Amino acid sequence: MTGLDRRRAGAPAWHNWARNQTACPATIEHPADVEDVTRLVEEAAATGRSMKVAGSGHSFTAAAVTDGTLLHLDRLSRLLEADAETGLVTVQAGMPLHVFNRKLAAAGLAMSNLGDIDRQTVAGAISTGTHGTGTRLGGLATQVRGLQIVLGDGSVVECSAAERPDLFSAARVGLGALGVLTAVTLQCEPAFVLQAKEEAMAINQVMADFDEMAERNEHFEFFWFPHTDSAMVKQNNRLDTGQTQQPLSSVRSWIEADLLANTVFGAVCQLGLRRPSLIPKINRRSVRLLGARTYTAPSHEVFSSPRRVRFVEMEYAVPRAAVHDAFAAIRAVIDRERLMVSFPVEVRVARGDDIPLSTATGRDSAYLAVHMYRGERDYERFFRGVEHELSALEGRPHWGKLHYRSAVDLRPLYPQFDQFLAAREQADPARVFRNDYLDRVLGR
Repeated sequence: MTGLDRRRAGAPAWHNWARNQTACPATIEHPADVEDVTRLVEEAAATGRSMKVAGSGHSFTAAAVTDGTLLHLDRLSRLLEADAETGLVTVQAGMPLHVFNRKLAAAGLAMSNLGDIDRQTVAGAISTGTHGTGTRLGGLATQVRGLQIVLGDGSVVECSAAERPDLFSAARVGLGALGVLTAVTLQCEPAFVLQAKEEAMAINQVMADFDEMAERNEHFEFFWFPHTDSAMVKQNNRLDTGQTQQPLSSVRSWIEADLLANTVFGAVCQLGLRRPSLIPKINRRSVRLLGARTYTAPSHEVFSSPRRVRFVEMEYAVPRAAVHDAFAAIRAVIDRERLMVSFPVEVRVARGDDIPLSTATGRDSAYLAVHMYRGERDYERFFRGVEHELSALEGRPHWGKLHYRSAVDLRPLYPQFDQFLAAREQADPARVFRNDYLDRVLGR
């Protein structure tokens, strides 16, 4: 197995980014090419050992946890093709998004939409349903035009809307259940500049104007700071031809993105962990400290922000029309449970799609994310309370973020759930890629 980098028994345990999930795999592998992946899958299938792929570990769930073979695709991370005329770009699945974005920019291209974290691998981001925000834009998986997958028997297949369409439809948000993604073809577009406008607003005003702001802006989201009456609102729109660019100075960028949003915020989270009674005062001061700003930058630099303060997160997608009830329910949980929450609640919107296990399948959606600083003991009480309320609003949990749902109650939420299971049966009948998380959310 030339070129294969193997880490056998005795290797250190694997932890995800938030360090709330741990795996002790029998072996950790770093395949150098698709042939290596094929051999490893065949080996796992022959020995009855399960296999999972760990990208950058940015999922908060146990999606990558296994006691069998753990694959890292860090050596499958090359840009294979970028066509500036069509915008079609093929990339190996292990490339991190922040690297991919830079390579796209060098080729004069960009993703149409991105999430606010860019540490995930391309495969990890689409497989768990990563999305950005925008009423006219879908999640990252809607930009996928082709996939290369190693199935449970070791066969390598290409799929698209024209070739093996059932597999392609399911695998765009595949949860790692169908095989190992080794290459992804994405529809990109000419690189563009965004004008970002960020300001604090009264939360009652934000909710009153929510629909208008969501429709008026290409990208709109807000962060409400619990125990305050304020939210930080972000409105991002393309800079028109002829408009003057307003880039941030390197000093201001460092102060706001590194010092305030990470170093200072991490320190105040630590203070809140030690003295929870101070959290309401800290949150009020945090809103004032962030202030307002308007600037321009390449799209990927506006979409994504550095996140060095570690946390745990749960996010729910509800029908767009239910956003007001969902947000009010989160506020009610915090008040009812007398929780002290230092992290803001994030609210975004996205266009519906037709992908079987996309959280936006069949409906325009609003996404509400709740976070707690890593180490805060009340996170499960908070998350379970929010989940109870948002489940009553036909909420769907983000596949890569903490939730407590199972296949029994998830199936009715997804009209194409059984079609996904049929695709899984075809792709991995021996369940080489199963683990406890998939058993819970999909069934065996």
